[in-house]
Amino acid sequence: MTLKWLAVVVAVVSLTSAVTGNLVLGAAGGGQLPVVANVLALTTAGTAVVLAVVAELHDRLNDRISALTEFLVARLNEIEARTGDRNTGFVEGYLLSHGQDAEVVPFGRRGRGASER
Repeated sequence: MTLKWLAVVVAVVSLTSAVTGNLVLGAAGGGQLPVVANVLALTTAGTAVVLAVVAELHDRLNDRISALTEFLVARLNEIEARTGDRNTGFVEGYLLSHGQDAEVVPFGRRGRGASER
């Protein structure tokens, strides 16, 4: 049972017990449950309803993120299939034209170093 439905059950049971208790005491002796019991039942039901709504929103958000992820994976696979290894020939040609002794250029900032500023 998911959190959403568990929260709905708790809200229904809480309100049903409060209403039933008030009806039974009202029919038997003309009174009602103490205010603390009624407030506790309403607070429990309200909290459960809020929790159920938050759980439903979480499920919807999770479904949308899953759909977006599937779309992005499919799109990236399509781009990869269309592009293939076209750049491989360029890189191999570049390396062959510069010979085996080509200078390795490290990543980073070119020009003056940070210490010269």
